[in-house]
Amino acid sequence: MRYSKIDTSLFVENRKRFVKELKPNALAIFNSNDIMPTNADGTMKFLQNKNLFYLSGVDQEESILVLFPDAFNAAHREVLFLKETNAHIARWEGEKLSKEQAFEVSGIKTVFWLSEFDRIMKDLMSQAHHVYLQTNEHLRNSSEVETREDRFRKKFTAAYPLHKYERSEPIMHALRAVKSPIEVDLLQKASDINTRAFNRILKVMQPGMNEYELEAEFIHEYTRHGSTGFSYEPIIAGGVNATVLHYIENNKEVKDGDLVLFDCGCWYANYASDVTRAYPANGRFTQRQKEVYNAVLRVQKASLEMLRPGNQLHAYHKEVGKLMTDELLGLGLIDKTDVKNEDPDWPAYKKYFMHGTSHYIGLDVHDVGLWTADMEVGNAFTCEPGIYIPEEGIGIRIEDDIVIGEKENLNLTSGIPKEVEEIEEAMHNP
Repeated sequence: MRYSKIDTSLFVENRKRFVKELKPNALAIFNSNDIMPTNADGTMKFLQNKNLFYLSGVDQEESILVLFPDAFNAAHREVLFLKETNAHIARWEGEKLSKEQAFEVSGIKTVFWLSEFDRIMKDLMSQAHHVYLQTNEHLRNSSEVETREDRFRKKFTAAYPLHKYERSEPIMHALRAVKSPIEVDLLQKASDINTRAFNRILKVMQPGMNEYELEAEFIHEYTRHGSTGFSYEPIIAGGVNATVLHYIENNKEVKDGDLVLFDCGCWYANYASDVTRAYPANGRFTQRQKEVYNAVLRVQKASLEMLRPGNQLHAYHKEVGKLMTDELLGLGLIDKTDVKNEDPDWPAYKKYFMHGTSHYIGLDVHDVGLWTADMEVGNAFTCEPGIYIPEEGIGIRIEDDIVIGEKENLNLTSGIPKEVEEIEEAMHNP
């Protein structure tokens, strides 16, 4: 792995918190992700199932975690099943975790090879009444791809049809939404790498460069500081391209006078950073660009202040909409008649600011969390208002990653300039 060893206490404590939520005589099973195919004999880079990682720290394919706090044999209350390595695998792919190494990573003493899974589970299932399985219950999930977990669930429930099956996701969403100090440190490391990359862009960007050249600057900085790469497809969009929310082609020339929107994030130790800035290609904002930019910045600053314990996400987004409405009125983009006649389900401001302002961030870029719960200390959110004006070729979004604290929030990405004067100074003083 490119990242330093994570303190094992993180995974030990995460398991303790999880099993407290289980029903009596219940066990829970978590599978690793697949290595996804491309074409011919190619595969994508492996990305671990985040629930399995959260509970064990194991960052390897073909792994299974079983938690059974009421197991008769104390050695079976936490069990890892791993792919058994051999000389051939070690030569071609590199060594896999040994049982000793798995214990060092996870703190789990009982480790079996996958070939023993069926035998061990017959014993454990004879004792269990309830079985917790995971599914992807993320609100934005729309994938039709069958996962390793999907295949396992079909096979396992067919083999043991009379047990009572439960959902692990409601528990995991609640637990993962609150970051521990170790997790905050890992998020900060991801954000520090991203900060380096954004500050690098301020020094190198010039009119005439291609968007993909700027993308290369990000991956260079990510890789040299231990990141495994982009945490999502980067958006590097000059001029009118910035008004396309998910523009990922990154293949156009950056022209003099353009504002360039950068929405880029990286992984560190499976934790994500997610930041957006808009910079003038030539180092100077036009008067109109400055007006729109500062309107977005005022909304962002006010929104950051509302991310506090006790507030609620749905109500928060409505309040941000009111702030944006006032700014759009001031910019002359909407008028009072537009507001008076607006559809409550699609307010007038949505013409120029059509996405949400904040989402959970952590082990996933759009991390799991409870949207019906009040905000609390330890929640990590993005904050990313924007204004998009296709007819003027202006798209601006300003996004930071924050962790809610008791007295004040921690802005993980505060080292990336976002005041107009700071940006212009950085671009003209390399």
